[in-house]
Amino acid sequence: MSTILFTAWGYQVSILEFTAALTSFIGVGLGVTAKRITWPWWALSSALYAIFFYQADLFASAALQIVFIAAAIWGWFGWGPKGAAPSALSTKHRVLWAAGLLLSFFALTPLLQNMGAAATWSDALIFLGSFFAQTIMVYEKYEAWPLWFAIDLLATVQYAILGYWFTAVLYAAFTVIALIGWKRWYESHRSAH
Repeated sequence: MSTILFTAWGYQVSILEFTAALTSFIGVGLGVTAKRITWPWWALSSALYAIFFYQADLFASAALQIVFIAAAIWGWFGWGPKGAAPSALSTKHRVLWAAGLLLSFFALTPLLQNMGAAATWSDALIFLGSFFAQTIMVYEKYEAWPLWFAIDLLATVQYAILGYWFTAVLYAAFTVIALIGWKRWYESHRSAH
């Protein structure tokens, strides 16, 4: 059982959840600026959230954190010292990514059901959408942000329904940050052309 840091509106926020949320918020905020320093923050917050989600029986969300850690290492070495130079996916790549997301969703959801996960279709979609968004973010594609927007909105609802209010509020903030990131990265891409 995690040590409780504080209680807000009847919800007990553990030190683990609070620390994971804070480091995650910093990492995502830095991601909007396209600065390379975002990646160590993502790795740290992902390690903390992996433990938190595993304890909550959100297995896909816990596994996703391992993907985030790998992507953080990949992003650190993939982005230059000056950060990301946002560009766009081709129409062909957009279609391929969407098809991959849909097919993966239909494969993962029954697996989560068989494991007795606390959430199935929503956690599968959050896992896969985040995986795809993180991957195209490492490739410096601005389309990562609209995908983050949709996934963060779904995650906000899922974590609120499951009673993880502090994490739900964090994901609501991520939803707003995704809009800001979308605008900034799209404008950066447009100004480069």
